[in-house]
Amino acid sequence: MRWIYISPHLDDAVLSCGGLIWEQRRAGTPVEIWTLTAGYPSAEPYSGLARALHAQWGFASAREAVQARRREDRLAAQRLGAVTRHFDFLDCIYRLDGRGRHLYEDVFVPPHPEDTDLPTKITKALTPYLGREDVLVSPLAIGGHVDHVLVRRAVERLRRSVWYYADIPYLLAHPESLPTVTSDMSEERFRVSGTGLRAWQEGIAAYASQIAVLFESEALMREAIHRYWSEYGGVRLWRNE
Repeated sequence: MRWIYISPHLDDAVLSCGGLIWEQRRAGTPVEIWTLTAGYPSAEPYSGLARALHAQWGFASAREAVQARRREDRLAAQRLGAVTRHFDFLDCIYRLDGRGRHLYEDVFVPPHPEDTDLPTKITKALTPYLGREDVLVSPLAIGGHVDHVLVRRAVERLRRSVWYYADIPYLLAHPESLPTVTSDMSEERFRVSGTGLRAWQEGIAAYASQIAVLFESEALMREAIHRYWSEYGGVRLWRNE
């Protein structure tokens, strides 16, 4: 039985579930991380949002950013013992409408009307790689990042039993949103050992370009993950009752 963590971006699954992934691999469970928005934009000009993020990440171009982030993701997965699969959908900061205009200048917005067919495209891309016994783990889309929202819709279109993870770091910033998002779901806690915690932190640390944006520093990242682990003893997942 293979566990497949669906990651909107090149970091989300490890950020949210890295300790559980490590524990599952230690127990011999096959685990894969499938990242959806790992594609390369075809051309400039970039949106103002993309340019700002490239500068924060330390990259001069989208190609450089995606190449580096793919390397970071492979390193993170290696540290946890998981397998990666990168799909070629574009991050929302690069997506265009039918007239070549950028769809998004903010990531925390509802899906653009010209982007609402993306879940169907994602579902079609995932289906050939799925086995009957595979276990899917999807983001809850806490925080409302448009890519997380669209990815959750895509996974739910598969009409399979799905586990959901709470999106870190958005959960840490908005814990009050969790009860509403999971009100009709049951929660299960998966224990993560101290060694698993350290592996989780090391997995996240592999995303060197993202640490300052998400946590300000690696030290603060390690503190945040440790606090979460201390409170819950591991990783929480949810599923529909």
